[in-house]
Amino acid sequence: MKKYEITRIQGGTDNCYIVSSGKDAILVDTAGGAHLSKVIEACSKHNMKLIVLTHPHFDHAENAKAISDHFHIPVAYHEADDQIFDNYDSQPLLSYGLVGFVVLKLSLKQLRGTKVARPENRFFVKEGDTLADYGFPDIKIVELPGHTKGSIGLLAGEDSILVGDALDNWIRPGMGHLYCDLKEQKRTAEKIRSLGPRKIYYGHGKPTDTF
Repeated sequence: MKKYEITRIQGGTDNCYIVSSGKDAILVDTAGGAHLSKVIEACSKHNMKLIVLTHPHFDHAENAKAISDHFHIPVAYHEADDQIFDNYDSQPLLSYGLVGFVVLKLSLKQLRGTKVARPENRFFVKEGDTLADYGFPDIKIVELPGHTKGSIGLLAGEDSILVGDALDNWIRPGMGHLYCDLKEQKRTAEKIRSLGPRKIYYGHGKPTDTF
């Protein structure tokens, strides 16, 4: 099984990641619009094959269409989240704890005020799909619902997982503080634990070896 290089790109408080094998690479999430040039510059060092969105909130997907068009590559995400491109409020977003309250309060205005363009070159992925058609046979999609209905992650080889906002590391690593379905969010956190020791790459915060 291949070992992939995973490069973190920070866009303010948000992360996106280049997952590479030799010259070929995929981009996981795209950061917010203010960071488009930074993400394109980082991607330009690779032969970009694909964009995967863990979910379509603006801080993860605002640049998806622009980067897709720039590199002429498709965008993959879960069908259950397609409606978010049309209306952020199609799925509720709630929070738990003080950290979640603050993050949600700071995010709501921009979440509701930012129109995320739906990529034209797109397709849907689901649990168990691999990215073999794009040269990454050892990267597998894992469904991680709770933050959104269609939140997904990527198992990269045997030792890494990219989790989007299913978990976060704002203060310390743990279950994501924002959710549309708290029961699903809790089940997802346990699902990630059940996968065994892996390096965890978050949508927000530094990567860790455990949570």
